[in-house]
Amino acid sequence: MPLGSRVYRALGAVLLSGVIWPACARRVVEPLQLVGAHVIVTNDTAEEWHDVELWLNSYFRALVSSVPAHGRYDVPMNAFVSGYSQRFDFSHMQIRGLRLVGKRPDGSPFELNKKFDEGGLAGALGGER
Repeated sequence: MPLGSRVYRALGAVLLSGVIWPACARRVVEPLQLVGAHVIVTNDTAEEWHDVELWLNSYFRALVSSVPAHGRYDVPMNAFVSGYSQRFDFSHMQIRGLRLVGKRPDGSPFELNKKFDEGGLAGALGGER
């Protein structure tokens, strides 16, 4: 077999493995996602989450009774309500924080916080809050 055809076969095998391997790899999904006017909660663990509270900007709250193991839950932004019965208005309010508080099956509490990229000049220039 000529050297040129061996090189092309090896190159083809490398390219093919570069296409197949990533397709088989498991995609990591963030547990808290903002998609349009919805909050998507993804439970990628083997445990069901109970008594889940979602806090938007530390002021607006939405309650979810449970999120099943390896499941997901979609919460519309207008489901978030303040202590004064004010609904979150996605078209006029900015989102600065998103936090999830819940309980594991054994009753132990846990908390997840969504990491936001710094905006404005602080984000552009690498400043701190």
